Amino acid sequence: MLRYFIIYKPFRVLSQFTSAEGKSVLKDMFTVPRDVYPVGRLDYDSEGLLILTNDPSLNHRLLNPKFSHEREYWVQVEGAMNDTDIKRLQSGVTINIDGNNYDTKPCKAVIYKIPPVVPDRDPPIRFRKNVPTTWIKLVLTEGKNRQVRKMTAKIGFPTLRLIRYRIGGITIDGLQPGDMKELNFITLP
Repeated sequence: MLRYFIIYKPFRVLSQFTSAEGKSVLKDMFTVPRDVYPVGRLDYDSEGLLILTNDPSLNHRLLNPKFSHEREYWVQVEGAMNDTDIKRLQSGVTINIDGNNYDTKPCKAVIYKIPPVVPDRDPPIRFRKNVPTTWIKLVLTEGKNRQVRKMTAKIGFPTLRLIRYRIGGITIDGLQPGDMKELNFITLP
């Protein structure tokens, strides 16, 4: 029987079920059948939507670059971004992937005029009174290792907080860090 779960992966949890280096892993928070595994990953220091399934066809559709489905991230960066900075992200930047230069694909990017409503993070982001922050929305159709962090750093804005909000039409709406919801099926465009 095929099973589908979406979770809100909390900050400082590895996207795997096996223990590693004394860090928290998915099995510390979620109970799913043994044949269910995460599709893709979110870094230890990122949070948000992660799909768990035992459906190999969904795994293929989500991870194969030829399908180019959208992934939406809400990103808090250090510094005051402006429209010129956003245009640089939108047109793609050169980042380093495994020691090689890689030109990211054009993406959608926008500055939030009002920060999105997000759950508190434990521990919270370090607050510095004299250093502004900016929340942006990035929508990518590719998923290279630490891509969002590398993109914002490349243009001079280190990522402070990174939340994957959406994959295709699936979102974390209504979920809090550590929540899980089972779905009957998952379809992607």
